[in-house]
Amino acid sequence: MLSWDEYDDSEYQEPARKAQAANPEAVTELAEAAPAIIRAREYAPIQTPPLPDVLEEIRVSEPAPGVEQNPAEAQAAIAEFDTRITDKSIDRVTVDQKAMINCRADLNQLVPFKYDWAWQKYLDGCANHWMPQEINMTADIALWRGEGGLTEDERTIVKRSLGFFSTADSLVANNLVLAIYRLITNPECRQYLLRQAFEEAIHTHAYQYCIESLGMDEGEIFNMYREVPSVARKASWAIQYIKEICDPMFNTGTHASDQALLKNLIAFYCVLEGIFFYCGFTQILSMGRRNKMTGTSEQFQYILRDESMHVNFGIDVINQIKLENPSLWDDDMQILARQMILEGTQLEIEYAKDTMPRGVLGMNANMMAEYLQFIANRRLAQIGLAEQYPGAKNPFPWMSEIMDLKKEKNFFETRVTEYQTGGALSWD
Repeated sequence: MLSWDEYDDSEYQEPARKAQAANPEAVTELAEAAPAIIRAREYAPIQTPPLPDVLEEIRVSEPAPGVEQNPAEAQAAIAEFDTRITDKSIDRVTVDQKAMINCRADLNQLVPFKYDWAWQKYLDGCANHWMPQEINMTADIALWRGEGGLTEDERTIVKRSLGFFSTADSLVANNLVLAIYRLITNPECRQYLLRQAFEEAIHTHAYQYCIESLGMDEGEIFNMYREVPSVARKASWAIQYIKEICDPMFNTGTHASDQALLKNLIAFYCVLEGIFFYCGFTQILSMGRRNKMTGTSEQFQYILRDESMHVNFGIDVINQIKLENPSLWDDDMQILARQMILEGTQLEIEYAKDTMPRGVLGMNANMMAEYLQFIANRRLAQIGLAEQYPGAKNPFPWMSEIMDLKKEKNFFETRVTEYQTGGALSWD
């Protein structure tokens, strides 16, 4: 294909000059008769190279009858436009002018940074870049389609996990793009939100890739969030916190609207990504530890690492908003936040009971309930609330190992899990 960088003006204009010299009247007559729609084949007298058919319908814009085009008018309009948008009385943005919400400083100016942690999380996210197609699914396909490779309980776990997560990450992405990015008024945090939105797209892609590779019924899997009660309840719980702030007319700036944003952040970072993901992830990763569904398990391993960073970022944002706007964190808001986390924990416990009616993969619903209570205690403490499940412990310490980016793997057995495009990752 001809690129503009390779275009040689003289090569294509020389035939035209020769044609005009040989018969100037004919060329002039042809030019006057040329229609507004230019067709590549009509250039045959000039012997230009053949062009794609798609160019046949390119239209040439012509000025309306009686309207003259005047370059001077365009220059005057631009000069006037420049004076309208340039206010030289505005001082340069300083760190003190930046804020997490309701900031009036220029949001296009990334530096100077106010929240170095947000920029570092953006860099860490970029360093942990991966794509679903990089992971080999051959063994999973053979196991899933083979006779007796998996028990019915194991197959249910795989279906339920893909059914919930395939739409849950879309819910998170919609919330980020349609509301959170607009309402968070700090450029370095917005930079991370852009990275997170891209990662949510990768995660949805990964689930679709698994579903397609295994030859599952796509209609069944992608509609579980509406048709399977334990999955639908989790999705519905999250959606209730999207509706208000995704309204294009919604804006922060009042006590009530600022609290609405804070509720949404707690719902999505502390509960949806911070609790709802943990039962399914533990189940799939447990399969991988038993050398079952290793490709799917590896996809989930990368996703879990991304999600862990999402949760850490969101909690930092929540705490920063509380610090800058202490009136928002009143008694009523604290009671509501605690209730939200407890509700999320109970919904995830019900999901565990539904997906594990019997013991499977070295775990059962009771063990998962304690693990979820342990996670809930952590989420409560992270936003400054008292733990609600005394004595809850982590029955799956290997989950912490899986999330450790420094854990080494045999390069010839699987893709190196600490793959990154640059820099070293560290986890709190």
